[in-house]
Amino acid sequence: MNITEIKFRKLMNEGKLRAVVSITFDEVFAVHDIKIVQGEERLFVAMPSRRDDSGVFRDIVHPINAELRREIEGKILQSYQMELDRQEAETGA
Repeated sequence: MNITEIKFRKLMNEGKLRAVVSITFDEVFAVHDIKIVQGEERLFVAMPSRRDDSGVFRDIVHPINAELRREIEGKILQSYQMELDRQEAETGA
């Protein structure tokens, strides 16, 4: 399964939440509301989640193994950096 598209729904400059992303796999399956979050040491990707009856947030969709998680996170963060670079070039900042 290949990521065929990454769309940035929202980009933020303040706070820990930096972006909300949608990804498409093989041009036929989309996952929305993936978050890019600034952690204490690095950016990370948080999968879409929902609060359960006990108040705990649980992922709605997620990779089953660490290898796929690293691949998805790497591609999303690479695209995020490219989007920031593109915006910076457009504004001349």
